[in-house]
Amino acid sequence: MATENKNLSQYDKNTIPNANNFRFGIVVSEWNENITEGLYQGAFDALIDNGVPHNSIIRWDVPGSFELIYGCKKMIEQNVDAVIAIGSVIQGETKHFDFVCEGVTQGIKDLNIITDTPVVFCVLTDNTMQQAIDRAGGKHGNKGTEAAIAAIKMANLRSNN
Repeated sequence: MATENKNLSQYDKNTIPNANNFRFGIVVSEWNENITEGLYQGAFDALIDNGVPHNSIIRWDVPGSFELIYGCKKMIEQNVDAVIAIGSVIQGETKHFDFVCEGVTQGIKDLNIITDTPVVFCVLTDNTMQQAIDRAGGKHGNKGTEAAIAAIKMANLRSNN
């Protein structure tokens, strides 16, 4: 769990499984692009840093965070070992925030239950743009990096069971 003092980009490379032979899908929401691009870069860099070849990373863009569910479902069909869902939903003045956050959370959870491919949740649900910036490469590091490390660990778990 992230805390106000935790840098999300820090990990011990010695604890990460070998990822050379895994394929990863990354589905990125175009909404709040300044945030999702930072998250994507953190995820991409962490995968590369841990031995994943460039050609073993597939990126697809979808219009918004709600569309991540369908994008991830279709990405699973590409024979990847894990999928990372990247999005950013920022609180506004209406209940839209609640409905999108709930739907995306439940949709990603459902994919993890009904498929054999892990889908890692990298969707920021912040109250302010500053909070999102802080978690997409800002003062708290990058949640995308954390998601990539989780994806490697989950792909490894899948391959060993």
